[in-house]
Amino acid sequence: MRYISTRGAAPAAAFADILLEGLAPDGGLYVPEQYPSAAGKLDTWRSILDAQGYAALAASVLSLFAPDIEAGELEGVCSRAYNASVFATPEIVPVTRLADGRYLAHLSDGPSAAFKDLAMQFLGQMFEAELSRRGQSLNILGATSGDTGSSAEYAMLGRSHIRVFMLTPEGRMTPFQQAQMYSIDDPAIVNIAVDGVFDDCQDLVKAVSEDLDFKAKYSIGAVNSINWARVAAQVVYYIACWLRVSSSADEPVSFCVPTGNFGNILAGHVARQMGVPIKHLILATNENNVLDEFFHTGIYRVRPASGVFATSSPSMDISKASNFERFVFDLFGGDAERVRHLFGELLPSQGFFDISSTPEFKSIPERFGFLSGSSTHADRLAAIRQVWASDKVMIDPHTADAVTLARRFVLPEPCVVMETALPVKFQATMEEAIHLDPPRPARFAGIEEKPKHYRLIGKDVGELKGIIREVVGD
Repeated sequence: MRYISTRGAAPAAAFADILLEGLAPDGGLYVPEQYPSAAGKLDTWRSILDAQGYAALAASVLSLFAPDIEAGELEGVCSRAYNASVFATPEIVPVTRLADGRYLAHLSDGPSAAFKDLAMQFLGQMFEAELSRRGQSLNILGATSGDTGSSAEYAMLGRSHIRVFMLTPEGRMTPFQQAQMYSIDDPAIVNIAVDGVFDDCQDLVKAVSEDLDFKAKYSIGAVNSINWARVAAQVVYYIACWLRVSSSADEPVSFCVPTGNFGNILAGHVARQMGVPIKHLILATNENNVLDEFFHTGIYRVRPASGVFATSSPSMDISKASNFERFVFDLFGGDAERVRHLFGELLPSQGFFDISSTPEFKSIPERFGFLSGSSTHADRLAAIRQVWASDKVMIDPHTADAVTLARRFVLPEPCVVMETALPVKFQATMEEAIHLDPPRPARFAGIEEKPKHYRLIGKDVGELKGIIREVVGD
């Protein structure tokens, strides 16, 4: 298994090499030369999950993406990442049936109460193992609109050879989300608030990553979903959820996924490309509906910062979906020149591209099974109320976006809604919806009152580089 860039001008590399990378040197994203096949493996994976649990399933699936990692090492990494001392339940990803017949995948039982723990815990263990083997250090640079930051910091905290620099949009997260990150007092965790929106944070990360000399000198790596290892780890929970809902190797299941950066749903797309019987992937967005607009019109139009709405599902307040390039690469059959033209030329110069007239765009529903839609604050409140009334289950606002869309599309096959976070992160919205305070795990008691540790910068890559130089040293 070798990995290539979506823009075609970077040398192929092994999993262990791209593990420590973000963007490829040519500005593209790493993807496998070809997806591994699940053919003949589904029944085996069902037996592994039933008999040995999620960690063993993860090791088996991830071995297809990382054949250069020794099997025993990969098994050890997965067993340390996925166990009942890290996650709240031994199932790691339980799936329950809702009263309306749809299913809810509980992805938020990890340390930071967000689905991103399922990838970050793997990355933390894998980074530490690989860096120790190489005798190297890594300075992780990331951007978050809500949950990636806390998941990354909780996963990397205390690990040898690793620092984290995490950018957040000033004032664009809930008080709980801010407190999860800013309350960490550790010299290896550097929180940086940016006077802008998430897209500005993401642009700064990309600007640093594209400065190859700086990136090499300061050993810059990534944990955002531009890191392929994170996507691969997320593929595992789609397979686990399919196994828990289906009863045979050919039974189709659909998934409804709240997404802003296209990372979560991309993992479902990869599982489908591998041959897992996923019928539809329903993409749920909020009022920042750039992705929904694309799937209906063929036009991918990035909005300026002034056009990004602050919503009650803030982790999806994004207009530049950094993983979307990987899907377009698949859409055009791996045509790197075409992808480079769209993302490297048209998008930067005019702010959009239009592929509505292409046969590839018209083939999306049949070839890839995507459906899409967006929802509003009122929709979120209604979904939270409905699930609480019918199931006595509290769902967060992002999951509510997905519940809204799952109900909008009436499908014959089972549909699994992918939960994104525990409701405790969004107390104001929960109180507005159902007039109740969401349960708070004991580990988060009083977190908002703790001292906050962060730095504030403008949308200036020079300021960001200055902080990295100061912390890392020359």
